Amino acid sequence: MAGLIWTLALVVLDQKLKAYAVAELKNTGGAQLLPGVLRLSYVENRGMAFGLLQDARTFFLITTILVFCLFCLAFHAIPEKKRFAPLSAGIVLLMAGALGNFIDRLRLGYVVDFLQLEFIDFPVFNLADCYLTWTGFMLFFLLLFYYKNEELEQIHL
Repeated sequence: MAGLIWTLALVVLDQKLKAYAVAELKNTGGAQLLPGVLRLSYVENRGMAFGLLQDARTFFLITTILVFCLFCLAFHAIPEKKRFAPLSAGIVLLMAGALGNFIDRLRLGYVVDFLQLEFIDFPVFNLADCYLTWTGFMLFFLLLFYYKNEELEQIHL
């Protein structure tokens, strides 16, 4: 139950920030948040990271539903032991990220992006993207350095 509550809370935060971006940044030049580091800029993303698969809305909707179901199965397969809390948290972040962008695609036909790094040439992104990216790195390190093979064998999908 706690996983569901955290997932929903993270999705609400993502959606609130996107609503702010639409209300305050759309049709403007954006806003400096941290000069030289972070700028708020409104972008309608009809693809995925780095502009790949533009206008493939149906593909994204179907894929997200399937992947979200896999995340739910994975979350429920993780033992309820303190040792597995980081893995459970990672799955919650993945679910929140997938659901946050899914809501945009379903409701708007595109994903609202608004965070722009100024110190490197990088695509504009949103909080749901952060959830997904952070989790990717976190799971990489957890699976490579934190969990032993014997522990991972306790997870039964």
